Amino acid sequence: MAAFVSGGAGFIGVNLVRWLLEDGEQVIAADNFVRGSRESLAELEDHPRFRLVEADLATEQGCAHAFEAAADLGPIDEVWHLAANSDIPAGVADPRVDLRDTFLTTFEILRQMRRAGTKRLLFASSSAIYGDFGDAELHEDIGPLVPISNYGAMKLASEAQAAAAAEDFLSHAVVFRFPNVVGAPATHGVILEFIGRLQADGAVLRVLGDGTQKKPFLHVSELIEAMLVARARAPEGVRAYNIGPADDGVTVAWIAREVAARISPSARLEFGQEPRGWLGDVPRFRYSIARLAALGWTPELSSEQAVKRAIEELARQEGA
Repeated sequence: MAAFVSGGAGFIGVNLVRWLLEDGEQVIAADNFVRGSRESLAELEDHPRFRLVEADLATEQGCAHAFEAAADLGPIDEVWHLAANSDIPAGVADPRVDLRDTFLTTFEILRQMRRAGTKRLLFASSSAIYGDFGDAELHEDIGPLVPISNYGAMKLASEAQAAAAAEDFLSHAVVFRFPNVVGAPATHGVILEFIGRLQADGAVLRVLGDGTQKKPFLHVSELIEAMLVARARAPEGVRAYNIGPADDGVTVAWIAREVAARISPSARLEFGQEPRGWLGDVPRFRYSIARLAALGWTPELSSEQAVKRAIEELARQEGA
């Protein structure tokens, strides 16, 4: 089987590529290296079943180039679409960032899939598509969906585009709605940000928001496991799956204390006054993962365990 992975040099993409290759598959990864790292895939450069293509997937020319390079290795059986803007505040400051990197990558990839006759899409969406439901449990059929960030809006628009493509030519459009995913090799995220701030100034850790923000966290290894289960067992057509831990999450204040304990135990924590960290931040949410459990997958790690494991991994990654 040949798999095309957009955003293959990103945090989740790197982990997925490795798993697919270990499973004996042929993998073509495409990335523009704005957020992804070529170095993170360096050990796979000479792998006989792997090819890395540099391409701007948000343009017709760039996306066509990536698919043509992949076609040299044979027909593409499925596309794992992970390419997107991962910086929510950047999309708030300039909505064109999410339009281009999140939605237009989806639009152009679907066009190329249609031309190539590729009928299976596995799409990385987000909890951000739901908007702010407070303490209500988020299940896949809840509504109305009112995203509060441009990132969430463009992920939701991408889901809609995939659904339209399923009416036309896709046999499967499996949508994964991610929570906060942690682990290595991370390029962004709250744990990495806290480590960086403490390495710059070990005396104080300044936290955006008042620290009461509470969210579920999933380790990237379990995310990949869950996606592979859904890929194998999801029915035809469009199907969305929440992926997350079996708990309500941890607070940002708890994460800050855990990171400080690992990096600079004497650091003083300073919190903001607002209940959210930035414009577009959903301060609290909790997931129902019953639909995914019905396919036979449940997580082993709690949010606390996932975060603690990621703190140690990222501390080593950053040389702390």
